[in-house]
Amino acid sequence: MTIQALYSAATGMNAMETKLDVISNNLANIETTGYKRDRANFEDLFYRQEKLPGEQDAAGRYAPLGIAIGLGVRNQSIQSDFVQGAFKTTGNQLDIALNGPGFLQVTNPDGTRVYSRAGNLSENANGQLVIGSASTGRLLEPVIQIPNDATAIVISPEGQISVQQPGNNQLQNVGQIQLATFINPQGLLKLGENLYQETDASGPATQNNPGQNGTGTVQQNMLEASNVEPANELIDMITTQRAYELNSKAIQTGDELMQLVAELKRS
Repeated sequence: MTIQALYSAATGMNAMETKLDVISNNLANIETTGYKRDRANFEDLFYRQEKLPGEQDAAGRYAPLGIAIGLGVRNQSIQSDFVQGAFKTTGNQLDIALNGPGFLQVTNPDGTRVYSRAGNLSENANGQLVIGSASTGRLLEPVIQIPNDATAIVISPEGQISVQQPGNNQLQNVGQIQLATFINPQGLLKLGENLYQETDASGPATQNNPGQNGTGTVQQNMLEASNVEPANELIDMITTQRAYELNSKAIQTGDELMQLVAELKRS
């Protein structure tokens, strides 16, 4: 076994460490509202070409095969899986689950717009709807004001928000939720805190009312659960551990062989 073989096995160990990091993060977020599981993708590295396929032999015939020695593996990408998560009934009138590909639009304190799948809404001190957070009050866009005397809040699948007020049997419309969609949602930048940011890879956001142009609808009194499947992640973890051990064993065996060769040369 050569130095190249040791290097190739080391890249395999590094790749499996990355995959284990991704799996661990998925499992850590198994109860995170609206979380989308990640998947580690890999690609083989370039090859040392000792003989190219199609080379001619002495008789002018083309060789059907070549000799290419691979130099290992590397991480190609970490890809998010935007498959719909299951719905959990909460009974909270400000909880909404997004049934479809849309994202809620929220504004950071600095004015930048970010996006979220987590529909655990709250009211701030001014009665405006915000994304539920103990650290930052991010306003829902468009801004929706809930009257102080509202006794009930009704959110339709199309995102219309109505309230019941004392002395009035009719529901009063106070706002309209709009959802954003992207040509390539996997190109969104993950910020943490259940937030995403638009990038050149995702394309610009397209705003629509829920139920229009394939945006999806909203379901009140529910939240979208994480789409992590524990059994699948555990199986991935076991296979990743075995792959790491095999690469580690290859390095150990290669080191022992190199020591043996060195001793033979000295003798």
